Amino acid sequence: MAASEQDVQRWWREFKNNGDPEARERLIVHYAPLVKYVSGRVAMGLPPNIDPEDLNSYGIFGLVDALEKFEPDRGVKFETYAIARIRGAVFDGLREQDWVPRTVRQKARRLEQTIARLEARLGRSATDAEISEAMNLTLEEYAALLTEIQGTGLVSLDEWWSDGDDDKGLTLGELIHDPAAENPGAAVEAEEVEKLLGQVIDALPEREKLVITLYYYEGLTLKEIGRVLGVTESRVSQLHTRAIVRLRARLHRFRDALVS
Repeated sequence: MAASEQDVQRWWREFKNNGDPEARERLIVHYAPLVKYVSGRVAMGLPPNIDPEDLNSYGIFGLVDALEKFEPDRGVKFETYAIARIRGAVFDGLREQDWVPRTVRQKARRLEQTIARLEARLGRSATDAEISEAMNLTLEEYAALLTEIQGTGLVSLDEWWSDGDDDKGLTLGELIHDPAAENPGAAVEAEEVEKLLGQVIDALPEREKLVITLYYYEGLTLKEIGRVLGVTESRVSQLHTRAIVRLRARLHRFRDALVS
């Protein structure tokens, strides 16, 4: 039987005021469906060799972290706060597992750099034909490349906005799901980066922008987005990957301009 709102509020009081371990366990059980929801969405863009149970295990760490750090009096809905923490924990686990081959990472980085150079020169979004020509690929080979790196594309919004994989800082996924920062300095930085992210997303080609908006902001699955656009799920995945690579290329270009 589902817990009542009064029960949940009582558990929160008992946990936060007294550290009651039983109340903590009840909250974990109550909010456990959030873990399944987040890990399920992440799994849709990953290779089949990734065990969904591993994603759930990583997500539970994120849920526990969210419970420990959440402040009910701040007026932020716990589900919104927890989803960002759970998602971050899932991707932390994937990064530690290092499931993406180095060669695939290199291909994704090369594509990102090509797009950054092209769009800096053209002053607009580069077309598939322009990108494939710059990489000395046919359109068919370019499409195959997007398919090969699609897993890295999904992870990209949760990678740190930095050059190094281990650098700490704001993540784009956190900005999308939980723009509220935990301290005043971070809040200012989050606001600036979120504003930049919005500008970069708005400048995407229309279909890519729609995919990003529907997936990250509206919570639709790739299959549901395919129905909206009238295309296959694999085509949506390709559009998503291309959009993410383009986003990262532009964000890195903006960052490099700021520090140069």
